[in-house]
Amino acid sequence: MTDADSDLMRQRLDAFRADFLRLRQEVSKVIVGQLNILDDTLTALVAGGHVLLEGVPGLGKTLLVRTLADALHLKFQRIQFTPDLMPADLIGTNVVLETPDGGKRFEFQPGPIFGNVLLADEINRATPKTQSALLEAMQEHSVTVAGQTHRLSEPFFVLATQNPLEMEGTYPLPEAQLDRFFCKLIVKFPNTNEMETILDRTTEKSKPQAETVLAGDRILEMSQLVREIPIANDVRRYGISLVMATHPDHELAAPITRKYVRYGASPRGAQAIMLGAKIKAILDNRFHVSKEDLRAMAPAVLRHRLILNFEGQAEGVSTDDVVQQILKSVKEVEM
Repeated sequence: MTDADSDLMRQRLDAFRADFLRLRQEVSKVIVGQLNILDDTLTALVAGGHVLLEGVPGLGKTLLVRTLADALHLKFQRIQFTPDLMPADLIGTNVVLETPDGGKRFEFQPGPIFGNVLLADEINRATPKTQSALLEAMQEHSVTVAGQTHRLSEPFFVLATQNPLEMEGTYPLPEAQLDRFFCKLIVKFPNTNEMETILDRTTEKSKPQAETVLAGDRILEMSQLVREIPIANDVRRYGISLVMATHPDHELAAPITRKYVRYGASPRGAQAIMLGAKIKAILDNRFHVSKEDLRAMAPAVLRHRLILNFEGQAEGVSTDDVVQQILKSVKEVEM
């Protein structure tokens, strides 16, 4: 890389950081705390991935998505998932219309999925049949109705919220759909200081509002820039080792993996951990990805891609526990 190319790349990275931080600042005007959740959500957004937010009702999951949509010059759509929601309610359907000459014709009426930022609220309250209607849209950015494929506008992001499975009236998401989420984020209850700030913002006369700061084209440009960041071979191999260690039959598998995991992460997990690590490197003003970047992304991108066996479920083992043990195990191997 010549000096001119290096200067140009640095300018592009500086602009990337400035836009990322500006977007975070706007969302933070409304959202209290949850900085890690916000950063990981924006990371997935820039990487072109989808986000699954899990937490009990009332923690601001829906507000986070709405505020993010306010800060982006994109079409926002919201779908409230309920047990009686049908796939056609989501993707649309063909309807019969009369023509001026008295004949009839079919015309596709698009559903709410035709937007840029899609809030799938309480996604696990819908039946698996309806949940699976999102699969093609999340992966291919298109939907197929009556044999005809309809492209979705770019960029397209699904930000889904779900309640913990132990709550009544919920259905577990299919494993194939879980794998299509870039990351799964656990929204925790606010502390005392954050609760006080929440009350100040929501019970006072003035209400903060996020301003629009980025357009869809800029998000796509930032996503492309992320893919231009190089990664050293040994760092890439370390990331691959983290993913392979989630498979119980692999030589790098930690003891907890062999004992409690039935299936490990797919190649999508490796793609997500690499892209997320590249974004963390850019935000830290670095040209290169470090192993620490990979370790920082591991919990968010791997926790929902591990399938526990019966013994793991019976003993109440969490996938976060497995990921933490994998990070320790692989780190020791690398050293």
